[in-house]
Amino acid sequence: MADQINSLEELGAAAGVTAAPAVVEAPREPVRDALGRSYATGKRKDAVARVWIKPGSGKVNVNGKDINAYFARPVLQMILRQPFTVAGVEGQFDVMATVKGGGLSGQAGAVKHGISKALQLYDPSLRSALKAAGFLTRDSRVVERKKFGKAKARKSFQFSKR
Repeated sequence: MADQINSLEELGAAAGVTAAPAVVEAPREPVRDALGRSYATGKRKDAVARVWIKPGSGKVNVNGKDINAYFARPVLQMILRQPFTVAGVEGQFDVMATVKGGGLSGQAGAVKHGISKALQLYDPSLRSALKAAGFLTRDSRVVERKKFGKAKARKSFQFSKR
């Protein structure tokens, strides 16, 4: 069997089929407005955050207040700083965010999601680090709805045999 076909390429060539060219994605371009800012929308639970970032000294402004005034708990402040830490750009960007809906924890998650998306739009080279940390994916967990005949979403009323 000297004329045996050894690979898929040879099989395609023998049948007269040419290989399709590999799809090559164009490098991502930075997305910035006329003022040099990048904008993104972040969401978490019922909270929606509109986030603008621009190069600066690291000031974070949420709904017109400083981060320490709006998110008083250190855990929430840490959540907001995570995207900068993962991307390795702490203190290099100013953030201006407006957030509505939900509670403080959901709002912090929404701002974090918005910051991550805006960073990736400002500098596409940061995308791999942010994506690996899972910051570009919207956390889809929301409160389960209450069902009829139940006290809450799953809790039943007390059972009485008699």
